Amino acid sequence: MMLTIIQTELIKMFRKWRTYIGFIVILVLAGIVQTALYYEGKSAAEHAISNFSDNFVMLGNLFNGYFIGKILLQALYIHIPFLIVLVGGDLLAGEATAGTYRMLLTRPVTRLKLVTGKFLSGFIYTALFMGFVFLISIGVSCLLFGTGELIMVKEKIYIFAADDVLWRFILAFLFATLSMITVITISLFFSSLVANAIGPIISTMAVIIVSLIISNLPFDFVQEIRPYFFTNYLNDWTLFFVDKVEYKEVFKAVLVLLGHIIGLYAITSYIFVKKDILS
Repeated sequence: MMLTIIQTELIKMFRKWRTYIGFIVILVLAGIVQTALYYEGKSAAEHAISNFSDNFVMLGNLFNGYFIGKILLQALYIHIPFLIVLVGGDLLAGEATAGTYRMLLTRPVTRLKLVTGKFLSGFIYTALFMGFVFLISIGVSCLLFGTGELIMVKEKIYIFAADDVLWRFILAFLFATLSMITVITISLFFSSLVANAIGPIISTMAVIIVSLIISNLPFDFVQEIRPYFFTNYLNDWTLFFVDKVEYKEVFKAVLVLLGHIIGLYAITSYIFVKKDILS
């Protein structure tokens, strides 16, 4: 029964044009960046590492697909939450807008199963979308520019060997997928409260922006509660790009994100089960 619900929800989802907006945006933006870098990127890369070349002997293919993939991930990651909530905000509110709630609930499907199917289909969409981002940003970049060493600048300068990079990107994208599932979960929560998909989109982005602002305020109280803000971990995919990955920190971030997902799913399910459906 649950597989049928998920299949139905995915079919409905991919029949809507807004589902493809994110894929089109990523394809266009990545294509523009990759084309520009293909023709002019070598000089830009040389300029970027010029400060290092004064002190280090730089050998190997540093301007490669991994380098381009890192640039794309850093640039697109800021905008990915908005592309995700375009779909998440419509999953429940869209039914209210179309007036199809009552028709759905006349079927032998409980409200809990229906809302669970909505959540799982949203998670699947997020995973497919992030897989597409990985394919375009890393896969296509490696085909165009080849592979090689990767330079990462955090508190230190890290240079990873060519055979020590791909697994880091895979784990980073898996973590990023979990963080984006948290984002779509928030949009589903707001989507259960209203009858218009615009509200959940604006509300989710507002929550992200406000959380980021609050978590960066220089007050002791804010610093104490900051570890519980999901936005504190949205950029933690970078944890995989250090010499020795701190899996304890990764595990902590995963627990916080899962806590948000499970908690919001439970609240949304309760609201939907108790909701008075009039349309």
